[in-house]
Amino acid sequence: MSRIGKLPIEVIKGVKLDFTDSVLTVQGPKGKLSRQIMPCVSLNISDTSVTVTRNDENNATRAAHGLTRTLINNMVVGVTKGFQTDLEINGVGYRAEVKGKELVLSLGYSHPVNFSIPEGIVIEVDKMTKVSVKGYDKELVGQTAAKIRSFRSPEPYKGKGIKYADETILRKAGKTGKK
Repeated sequence: MSRIGKLPIEVIKGVKLDFTDSVLTVQGPKGKLSRQIMPCVSLNISDTSVTVTRNDENNATRAAHGLTRTLINNMVVGVTKGFQTDLEINGVGYRAEVKGKELVLSLGYSHPVNFSIPEGIVIEVDKMTKVSVKGYDKELVGQTAAKIRSFRSPEPYKGKGIKYADETILRKAGKTGKK
């Protein structure tokens, strides 16, 4: 039995679950999420919890058991608390600002990088070097943060670029002179 898959998912007050035609819809105070549930697992929905059980003992079904439970848990947590990813911008003259529905990044290129903010995502900039990506869909928050980071990934010599707040950049030694 999967250690993760067998754990029940607590349904917090104010969250509505609807499971019809193998599509689970979770609605809460922050938003509404839907996901197709694999036919190899089944859901037992009660007023206070959701449990995921598998229909057979196939390897694919065993793998889907824990994954499905985690995806549903992320949906419930997302519509109640939300998710946040923090980014830091390092480099002389590197900065970010939000203008309307766009994030404008100055990253040392000859032009500013304009990134249109996806629907359901809120981006906040603090002191022009700290960027917070917030939203209720964990997958979309992670994709948005990864896309922003990809505009100027941190380099190993001076550490310049956009990095996650909890990321550690392995630094390399520069060139050494002849002796």
